[in-house]
Amino acid sequence: MSTLSYDATGAARQAHEQHLPALLEDRIATRIFAKDHTLWGPDAEAESAVRLGWVEAATVSQPLVGDILALRDALRGEGVTRIVLCGMGGSSLAPEVIAGTAGVELTVLDSTDPEQVSAALADRLAETAIVVSSKSGSTVETDSQRRIFEQAFTDAGINAKSRIIIVTDPGSPLDKASREAGYRAVFNADPNVGGRFSALTAFGLVPCGLAGVDIQAFLDEAEEAAEILNDDSEDNIGLALGTALGGTSPLRNKIVIAEDGSGIVGFADWAEQLIAESTGKLGTGVLPVVAGPDSPEATLGAPDVLVVRLVSADADDVQLRENEVAIAGGLPTQMMVWEFATAVAGRLLGINPFDQPDVEAAKVAARGLLDAQPEPTPAAFVDGAIEVRGGAWLGNAATAAEAVSALLAELGPDNYLSVQAYFDRLAYASLEGVRDELAAVSGRPVTFGWGPRFLHSTGQFHKGGPAIGVFLQVTADSATDLAIPDRPFTFGELISAQAAGDAQVLSEHGRPVLRLHLTDRAAGVKQLQELVTSLAGHAASSTES
Repeated sequence: MSTLSYDATGAARQAHEQHLPALLEDRIATRIFAKDHTLWGPDAEAESAVRLGWVEAATVSQPLVGDILALRDALRGEGVTRIVLCGMGGSSLAPEVIAGTAGVELTVLDSTDPEQVSAALADRLAETAIVVSSKSGSTVETDSQRRIFEQAFTDAGINAKSRIIIVTDPGSPLDKASREAGYRAVFNADPNVGGRFSALTAFGLVPCGLAGVDIQAFLDEAEEAAEILNDDSEDNIGLALGTALGGTSPLRNKIVIAEDGSGIVGFADWAEQLIAESTGKLGTGVLPVVAGPDSPEATLGAPDVLVVRLVSADADDVQLRENEVAIAGGLPTQMMVWEFATAVAGRLLGINPFDQPDVEAAKVAARGLLDAQPEPTPAAFVDGAIEVRGGAWLGNAATAAEAVSALLAELGPDNYLSVQAYFDRLAYASLEGVRDELAAVSGRPVTFGWGPRFLHSTGQFHKGGPAIGVFLQVTADSATDLAIPDRPFTFGELISAQAAGDAQVLSEHGRPVLRLHLTDRAAGVKQLQELVTSLAGHAASSTES
């Protein structure tokens, strides 16, 4: 197993000292691995009883390896070397991290943006197979992606059924329909594992194994990590991380997760969903903030922020600032540790870490908008390539820059800003650069999420966690649109409804939402980047003077 290490200072160290005796006395570690569903209180027992399969996933999933590798070899023998994963949330985030860290190509399609979908369809279709991952099959994004790929294969003269692989729960509607349809393969995952805990189940293993990851070695390391965590010991790093995440007093409810030499590609994006969706409910929880080790949130020392640095196991003499954690370990080990720690944090926070009661709200709103097809809300004003929409707090703002400034003025000392961009995350990845600049301007933690995928992760915290979010939503016109076979709406209409539905629910929760709609993608992104850079420059000048 890879070397696992942990160190902490300040509030994180104090939380460990405060909570460890009770965690050991109550035998929390061994009881979690014994699947004791009573650990999170009476209200959580029914859900916990059917959501603890992740503790043994590395062992239970071993029989899948042979079938996955046999299918990989058969596909390669047919010239199929490109794997596209159609999945959302836990079905896509873990495979993306696993493949990226292994240096293996895996195309992750976790968007309904017509341009991003079109790009996935246009790339080496003749060499492509798709993995459609959904616990039930009712996820509108993955259903739509499957439909359009099936049509594309057929239109290209390819036997579509031979190129579609399904991962789902046994007995689900998707399981039954896929077997009846005669798709190439159907893999069943353990139904007693929730999506965000499913990295070591078929949801994580099938797409990665087909793409070329050594999934046997991956499971072997995870098994070793589970053995280490299954120990009521003061040296249990999972217990230590759990106290840091959920046990600081007063609670530091912004957890900055910073890649600092671990070599794990995109780990914080995976941990973001795990923590936000597991803890953000009943008005409490901790918000993960994906940032760099020198990002503003990591250096300002705010009283509501804790920094967790992902470091290399080979790093010598890691120097921690006050209120920081450093953790090192290989990817399978880290996944087990963070899943375990999140369960521990849930107990300390007094919530059920295995449900997601507020995720459905935005989905319902989006479906309602698709059915009603209402006219878009008129813009408050237009500035260049940006249409601006917002609430009464916009005041007399007459430019996009003034609108952003007005939104930032809504931030209080415990608030965070959430930037949500509903368009092609691959073609416009540079937009994420505004995150650090907005954090510098506002002096508050800033998250950046690509829609609609974040709806399956941090979306739970935004609505169910503490009412401290301020939201900047960015949408964009598309030069093209795609019809979804046998559906009365297009991909463009779907992503628009998803963005509008989420904004509607956030507004109903009393959260300030600024909606910037880019009438031209390239020009709008450039304009938005320039205005944020300008705001950052003015803020820096004011500070210096």
